[in-house]
Amino acid sequence: MLVLAPTNNIDSYSLPEMTKIIYGSENVMDAILQFFSNAKNVIYSCGDHRGPSISIEVQEYRKLISSLRRRSINLKYITEITRENIRYCNELMKLGYEIRHLDGIKANFSVSETDYIASTTLRESQPVPQVIYSNIKDIVIQQKYVFDSFWNMAIPAEQKIREIEEDIEPEIFDIITDHEVASRILVDLAKSVKKEALFFLPNAKSMLRIDKLGVVDYLIKASQKSDTTIIRIVCSFSDENSEIISKITENAPRIKVVNGIDLPYGMYIVDSERAFRVELKEPSAETFSEAIGFAVYSNRPSTVNFFKSVFELLWNERMLNEELKRADKMQREFINIAAHELKTPTQAILGFSSLLKHYPERRDEVIEVIGRNAVRLQTLITNILDVTRIESQNLRLNTEIFDIYNLISIIVEDYKERIKGKKANLGLVYNYKDNYNNSKKPLLVEADKERIVQVISNLLSNSLQFTKEGRIAVDVGLAIDDEKSRKVIVTISDTGSGIDREIVPRLFTRFASKSFQGTGLGLYISKSIIEAHGGRIWAENNIDEKGAHVSFTLPLKINR
Repeated sequence: MLVLAPTNNIDSYSLPEMTKIIYGSENVMDAILQFFSNAKNVIYSCGDHRGPSISIEVQEYRKLISSLRRRSINLKYITEITRENIRYCNELMKLGYEIRHLDGIKANFSVSETDYIASTTLRESQPVPQVIYSNIKDIVIQQKYVFDSFWNMAIPAEQKIREIEEDIEPEIFDIITDHEVASRILVDLAKSVKKEALFFLPNAKSMLRIDKLGVVDYLIKASQKSDTTIIRIVCSFSDENSEIISKITENAPRIKVVNGIDLPYGMYIVDSERAFRVELKEPSAETFSEAIGFAVYSNRPSTVNFFKSVFELLWNERMLNEELKRADKMQREFINIAAHELKTPTQAILGFSSLLKHYPERRDEVIEVIGRNAVRLQTLITNILDVTRIESQNLRLNTEIFDIYNLISIIVEDYKERIKGKKANLGLVYNYKDNYNNSKKPLLVEADKERIVQVISNLLSNSLQFTKEGRIAVDVGLAIDDEKSRKVIVTISDTGSGIDREIVPRLFTRFASKSFQGTGLGLYISKSIIEAHGGRIWAENNIDEKGAHVSFTLPLKINR
């Protein structure tokens, strides 16, 4: 049916105020005709999805609409537009109606300046069997208010018709108070993840609650299904949710989970298309539906983008907090390690310097120990300064062209002299492995010679530290990517204790060392030096035997 709205002329009633129910098709039609005749400027109507077809297909109503158009009556109509009634809505708009869509509208009434009329039921293509009519001022004003409320919630018919015809998902902004419905929405979100899922859980117990719903398993499956799917979760860590976090880490390592803070709400954003925000009402509840209050669910771009922005702020704050914690931990570890490393050679230098005064006959032995510890102290200070230069991006290279094969042979010979008589069961060998033409032509590189010496010395010192017997091998040769890209590859392998499993994931990072076994700066500095030359460095434990090997490449200066 059609709906009319009152104006300021509402006091100009020609009939006594009344409200009555009118039965019978003829009487109903007479009442509708009278209603239309009384309207001076406006008729505002609400009708369910059947209303448009009745207005067009029932000839009496269609004639009435045409007469209203001739009288220049302002016509507004709210209905639920569906795929089945689009053509009727289009015809009504051609006849002068301004139409808006409202999901699930069930009201069937019309209101003008002075009158109100409503039908109890609507039947397809049939006249209305009975109506309620009223011209009581307060009722007319009230129904005008109801219409205005519906009108403000509704969307233009053109927008809804385009969404239906182009299969565009309609915009949603729902306040969910049914907790079971909210649970289903969260599960559906987890099932539908394709590109991205951003979850902010309000407290540690939330992880257990969503796991009971199966949400965690759905997220794991989404991550396993595609390497490009991004899933990030912020959740407070605790003993009670540690097993679930471990399950995520073990089965879907690409899912990033960071330790969060407790807040009175949770947020769930999927594929930048849908957002779900839930109030946390009972933090200690066992199930999701018991824990929550009201929820907001929307696919409006503005709403989704807002929630996503809030999530990113929370995520970045957590990541910064984690980074500060790691930096603080590394700093404290480094201070402990550096203090120990500085203390040892310093005490040796001071102690043997004092010894030199009282036992001049041991002069040569004492000076040798002092010199060795002075070199150790100088190396530590140099490493600290190098890390400072690397961190401030101020590491400078003084490059020159030289034969790296000859350079390494000199370094190896020097180390052979150092271990002579000290490690009788350890051999140090140097091999030239030319995989290109088996000739020992110069392997020319353009690099900072002193820095390359520093790298090789660091690697050899590491191998000597962890290899008591067996052998250390230095292999130099060519790594050929293609005819135009040839590189020098240097590999230092040993039969020592290998790389500790705890250190492997962070081997080339700052302070990657077990407590009081060096500062852990050597490999970090070596990596920075090699990469500054355009090369690459890596390390692995040996598979078939004990020990480990470290390799690095440098671009070959002259192609052969």
